[in-house]
Amino acid sequence: MSKTTTGAPTGKTPAPGEDQDLGAAGSQLSTTPREDAPNLPSLGVIGWARWFWRQLTSMRVALLLLLLLSMAAIPGSLIPQTGSDATAVADFRDRHETLAPIYDKLGLFHVYSSVWFSAIYILLFISLIGCIVPRTWQFVGQLRGRPPAAPKRLTRLPAYTTWRSEAEPEQVREAALALLKKRFFRAHVAGDAVAAEKGYLREVGNLAFHIALIVMLIAFGWGQLFKSEGNKLILEGDGFANTLTQYDDFKSGSLFTQDDLDAFSFNLQDFQGTYEVSGPNRGTPRTYQANVTYSVGAYGKEQQATIKVNEPLEIGTSKVYLVSHGYAPIVTVRDARGNVVMNNEAVALLPLDENVTSSGAIKVMDGYRNAEGEKEQLGFNAFFVPTFAGEGHGTMLSQFPAVLNPRLALSAYHGDLGVDSGIPQSVYQLDKSHLKEFKDSKGELFKKRLKVGETMTLPNGAGSVTFDGVQEWAGFQVTRQPGSGWALAGAIAAILGLAASLFIQRRRVWVRAVRGADGVTVVEMAGLGRSESAKVPEELGELAGLLYDRAPGAPDGTEAEPDGVSDSGAASAEGAEN
Repeated sequence: MSKTTTGAPTGKTPAPGEDQDLGAAGSQLSTTPREDAPNLPSLGVIGWARWFWRQLTSMRVALLLLLLLSMAAIPGSLIPQTGSDATAVADFRDRHETLAPIYDKLGLFHVYSSVWFSAIYILLFISLIGCIVPRTWQFVGQLRGRPPAAPKRLTRLPAYTTWRSEAEPEQVREAALALLKKRFFRAHVAGDAVAAEKGYLREVGNLAFHIALIVMLIAFGWGQLFKSEGNKLILEGDGFANTLTQYDDFKSGSLFTQDDLDAFSFNLQDFQGTYEVSGPNRGTPRTYQANVTYSVGAYGKEQQATIKVNEPLEIGTSKVYLVSHGYAPIVTVRDARGNVVMNNEAVALLPLDENVTSSGAIKVMDGYRNAEGEKEQLGFNAFFVPTFAGEGHGTMLSQFPAVLNPRLALSAYHGDLGVDSGIPQSVYQLDKSHLKEFKDSKGELFKKRLKVGETMTLPNGAGSVTFDGVQEWAGFQVTRQPGSGWALAGAIAAILGLAASLFIQRRRVWVRAVRGADGVTVVEMAGLGRSESAKVPEELGELAGLLYDRAPGAPDGTEAEPDGVSDSGAASAEGAEN
């Protein structure tokens, strides 16, 4: 069996003059644009513009802008935003009289629509496009071309091996071509050698990552401009139509119009909630769902649906989420003459804890007359617990979220509720500025705790309030985010592209077979990677072993089977590209 000889690598990175010996073989193994040092004395306006454009579209600037965008988004999550919570912004202004004007000037109350955030966003967008277009064009050119021919001296490459064989040079090249193609190399015969290249998916992944970032930026911007989000509290048996006037609160993007709303309506048939009754998870929901009937369009057919937590009802581009649940005590209010001014009406109260201890206000705005026959308005601060611990067993805090032992505590006021002043007010709170307290026999605020069916009689024959029962309500959030699907697709593509660009290495392999002076074929194999890696010598050694089986060594007893590949450990494609 013949003996193998290996090239004698120098262990040093080739000098620029020496790299010219590699010719096209040392050309770039990536689509990274070359950066030529500007000739500063003769740049001129066009030269400076070109230099600025190259800087803007470079990868380091794109990463810097991406970092700046991430940092710029931090104030938007820490400081209340007018687009999402105007009440919190107003409260911040009241509590920080010195800081609020500074935030206003910096646009920190509307970060995502501020000039400086938009500038970073647009620059990043331009940078990514300017980076992708030339790289894509260059990559397409590389795909249309062929791997470069072998350099004159393969011994100069970082991974190299050689042996002598009795096989004809043409046979060796044919065997090498078949072997490399079987290993998914793009290969062809160029002169006396086979040139092959592999790892193009690295550049595909790199370009896919950048394109995915652009898709995510577009999706994010589109979603912010055309998004909408509204909340609605609905009592069992009541319905909702998807119009702006039906929402309890609504917020949207700057380019959103009412015509963008999907035409649908739905009715809440009932809410079903069951809870763990014992153990460490006592009170944890087991069933938490809303059964609804809905129709699409003005004359759509009614359909049944069940909305659960994280299982929204999807209608067109809108999603209807179940976000909350609570109770609405049913009350009947009579005036001083016994006339019913609020007949068996359910009043929704807001939950305060996980056991649905609830509070709110009951307002009688029309039809009430006091003992003197004068028109007034009634107001009641209401406190409700679905499961009361019992008389003498603590305060009005619910012991369980289900309705097992309900109680309704009321404190009574009369006068002007302020609802006719034109100033918006919460339906869950009383404006007591023009209200007077009903007094008990001790001169204190009149209040009473009621069971279902009990009545609270107001002092001095002013009327009465009867607790008739309990009705449930469900809170829904209707969202429309037109760019969410594209954003998700972009995120997945970005992860896959980044993985490909990190774990796939682009490399080239050459196999030269020529007849030596003694008539014996000399086989040389060499490999070159984009960066220094142990994978290239390992892969070349495996390929050399397979090719040796097809073109075995000359049986002169002077050479052995190739069992290793030399590796300089320093030279690489990056050095060859300098």
